Amino acid sequence: MGVTAPAAPRPPSVERLLAAARSDVGEREHLALVAAARDEIAAERARLAAGQRPRLIAAIAEALIARLALFESASEPMPVVNATGVLIHTNLGRATWPRAAIRAAEAAASGPLFLELDPRTGRRGRRFPAAEEHLVALTGSEDALVTNNCAAALVLAVGLAGRKGVVVGRGELVEIGGGVRIPEIVRRAGARLIEVGTTNRTRVADYEAPLRDGTATMVLRVHPSNFTQSGFTEAPDAAELAALAHAHGAVVVDDLGSGALLDTASFGLAHESTPMERLLAGADLVLFSGDKLVGGPQAGLVVGRADLVARLRKDPLARAMRPDKTTLAAVAATLGLYRAGVATREIPVWRMIAASAEELRARADALAAQVSDATTVALLATVGGGSLPGETLPSFGLALAERSAASANRMLDALRMGAPAVLGRIEGGRVILDLRTVDPAADQELGRAIAAAMGAVGSAG
Repeated sequence: MGVTAPAAPRPPSVERLLAAARSDVGEREHLALVAAARDEIAAERARLAAGQRPRLIAAIAEALIARLALFESASEPMPVVNATGVLIHTNLGRATWPRAAIRAAEAAASGPLFLELDPRTGRRGRRFPAAEEHLVALTGSEDALVTNNCAAALVLAVGLAGRKGVVVGRGELVEIGGGVRIPEIVRRAGARLIEVGTTNRTRVADYEAPLRDGTATMVLRVHPSNFTQSGFTEAPDAAELAALAHAHGAVVVDDLGSGALLDTASFGLAHESTPMERLLAGADLVLFSGDKLVGGPQAGLVVGRADLVARLRKDPLARAMRPDKTTLAAVAATLGLYRAGVATREIPVWRMIAASAEELRARADALAAQVSDATTVALLATVGGGSLPGETLPSFGLALAERSAASANRMLDALRMGAPAVLGRIEGGRVILDLRTVDPAADQELGRAIAAAMGAVGSAG
């Protein structure tokens, strides 16, 4: 008579697992508990199929509790110390919000607010008009509109042309983030793209023919935010081009991209045209981003003629492109700092731009004195985020001594995987940490992160 083989181990049922974990899971919705239990049972089944030893039900229950705790905390973003020297780092979320914007967003999210209700009349009113009122005051425009990003603002603005032509200089047919190209935006908006001039040289006269014969009803100017041209180049004067367009009844839309509200030249950078300057030069609408040089949340900011802004506001697509209450509140708070005259003190991106090289060197020296195998080095930081390409700011930071390229890469990895994560770069075989992009309040935390990464690399070695 044959011997019966022992039964293969099986994971517990959902009911048994939940009974084992019941005292530790706390008050939770039953359906969520069942879903998490099934996930943990599936993981145990996969372990058994791979030939691993079965876990006790108590161990599986502990894993279930850990899984539920992870769900609660997984939505919290991992803190990162940006020591790359790129002030507006697209992959790190671009501009860090000022504290006033964070407080405003939290207040807007935590309870009811007058979003579309006028407190003076008790009737429906403009959707959170504070941000738009600030934009009007800061730029001298007739009206303003906030969308969820600058690309959305561009789509709405190009829509004013209908099926008519939109004339663009060939040197401005750029590709923006995510592989999106200006010609594609114009065509998807339903307008006809009319290219004039050449890649390197475009003149006001190049625009005259399509404007004169009526095939174009809009002139679109696009700031080449993420690249520069040099050498044998020419671009049309903004005021002359606007005068020509208006003489033929066309609208001028100026996509500034980054859109500085302060004079960048006063900080040692090249001058970046401001929205006010472009409006004074004759643009009917100026578009720019909220999360680059403005230094606030992601948003598309539109300023210009009241009649055109009113048409954008009534466009059916405007509803699909409007930001939520927290973004509107944060945009308004950010813009309010400009009107209060405290932007360089309170808005992180401008605080980083305004920081003196002497201040950065003193911070680097203090950190180098605390961290073994670290020396102070002079560096060059960049603005980033498609703003002021090619422009740099003198900076200081730390260079971490490494014996080989491999060990430098291990150190960079250890810093990135730490808590907090620290992002730097490698130059000349050494890990470089630029302090212009690090909040001074994070210096001590950065020192501890460097020491922990050095310890991890040393033990691994």
